[in-house]
Amino acid sequence: MKELILIKYAPEIFLKGLNRKVFEDRLMTNIRAVLTKEEYTLHKDQLRWFIETDHPQQVAAKVAKVFGVMEVHRVLEVEPTLEAMAGALREVLLRSPKGTSFKVVTHRANKKFPLNSMEISREVGARILQTTEGYPVDVRQPEVTLTLEVRSMAYVYHQMLPGPNGMPYGSNGSTLLMLSGGIDSPVAGYLMARRGVKVSGIYFHSHPYTSERAKEKVLDLARILKESTGSFRLIIPSFTEIQLAIMDQCPKDELTIIMRRFMMRLACAAAKKHRIQSVTTGESVGQVASQTMEGLIVSDAVSDRPVFRPLIATDKTDIMAIAQRIGTYDTSILPYEDCCTVFVPKHPKTKPRLDEVAAHEAVLDVEALVAAALAGAEVVDL
Repeated sequence: MKELILIKYAPEIFLKGLNRKVFEDRLMTNIRAVLTKEEYTLHKDQLRWFIETDHPQQVAAKVAKVFGVMEVHRVLEVEPTLEAMAGALREVLLRSPKGTSFKVVTHRANKKFPLNSMEISREVGARILQTTEGYPVDVRQPEVTLTLEVRSMAYVYHQMLPGPNGMPYGSNGSTLLMLSGGIDSPVAGYLMARRGVKVSGIYFHSHPYTSERAKEKVLDLARILKESTGSFRLIIPSFTEIQLAIMDQCPKDELTIIMRRFMMRLACAAAKKHRIQSVTTGESVGQVASQTMEGLIVSDAVSDRPVFRPLIATDKTDIMAIAQRIGTYDTSILPYEDCCTVFVPKHPKTKPRLDEVAAHEAVLDVEALVAAALAGAEVVDL
């Protein structure tokens, strides 16, 4: 008997038909990437992937964070005999306190095995009862379900970690995430990564109006995202000169929407420079003044590539719940302001008109401001 890690990947990958191997290979590459510091061996049995390692708990926890993984199970591998299978199941059952009710569920992938799934469950269950006291059978509402899978070898499941599902990271293009220090944008980046999109970030820093600690907070959020993506590039242009120019020459009630248009221009220019296909934001329609339908239309008018908003139809409660689950929430709520909160007008326009905003920002040397900010951008590869 030996312990292995069983990896089950997302059903969506299985449904890829003739392209399935492409996604399987990408997923396997990503799993190997998170295990670069581990010693292990890996083998396949049809749609099951098994890892053998001396550190199963540590390895299982790492694999369970990989996009495209549905479940990670720690299993006991035994010879496919009734005696050996019953012994392994009994060992798992005895980890529960006496009096715990149980049932056995069998999946017989090896159709050459002489008994069917129901017969196997009945036979090994009877053997457990014969050799164990104080653990009653309850086939309707058991406290513990003992799962057995019969292939060329037999596998007894004894611990399961849920994976994130989704698609293998890097299998569906690339995007540049507008990453602020708030709750929303890290969640948006995570959701795009979960769909297989390679995510880089851009953070607009306004020194000295925003502190170095605010910048470090965003880097901390990028590091948390990196735990799921394996790597993360953060582009940090200085936004100060742009904001001061807008403050000095544009209508006060349009400060926010004009800043958003400059952010979009900078994001698109940086995406072009770094060969990134799209832009992603953490905007949710109607959440703040610049995220009205009119505001989003005016902002998107300066984009030269697709803009994705995975949170567009979610409310703050939904977003906060995801942030807590993925581990970004506690960092996001630290009290360090970003460039948007520092330069917020008292009465921002909620229904801007594209022609009016374009006319008002025409007094600025838009191309020069964007070029200067991008030329001096810091690039951090995590």
